[in-house]
Amino acid sequence: MIRINLVGVDRQKSKKAVVFDSGKQITVACSLILVAAALGIGWWYWSLEQASTRVDQELVATEQERARLQSLLAEVRDFEAQRGQLQQRVALIEQLRSGQSVPVQLLDHVSRSLPEMLWLTAMNQEGESVTIEGQSTTLIALSDFVGNLGNGSLLQKPIELVNSQVETVGGAAPQSGVDLIKFTVKAQLAPPPGSPAAGRGAAPPATGAPAAAR
Repeated sequence: MIRINLVGVDRQKSKKAVVFDSGKQITVACSLILVAAALGIGWWYWSLEQASTRVDQELVATEQERARLQSLLAEVRDFEAQRGQLQQRVALIEQLRSGQSVPVQLLDHVSRSLPEMLWLTAMNQEGESVTIEGQSTTLIALSDFVGNLGNGSLLQKPIELVNSQVETVGGAAPQSGVDLIKFTVKAQLAPPPGSPAAGRGAAPPATGAPAAAR
């Protein structure tokens, strides 16, 4: 009678199956490691490419910003140059205006001091000295004019009446003409406030009323 040991055969087959499964697992594990390594390297390479692209974009943006800033800097320099020129012009205008302030004020003061029946024929300024020539029909108008000139602070007192002369104009006969008083007035400009000369006392006023001579 032949006996077959089926138990032994099953054990050998199971052992072979176990050995086969372990090798397959090692192969799969190595494959997975290789795939993971490949994916990691690919992801790292892709990250480097993205970083490189981003750096290139930032460089381009930086160059554009630098060019814009250089343009703005050039505009600022041009603006500073124009502002310097404008400041020089304003300073020159202010200087000219300050130099013209005294004549303008003098003309305004003299024009406001003119009474009726009196007019001017000439006015001259040499340094601080002012000479005014004019004509009047009455001595009262001449006296008022001299008094009005001394009322302001632009001219120093006293206002000097240098000369006055009566002339008859118009008409063939002496009685038909009109008497005109030609006069010359001389004054000195007052020193500006704060100057040493401004603290000095004014000269004593002139005595006597202007006289007319024929």
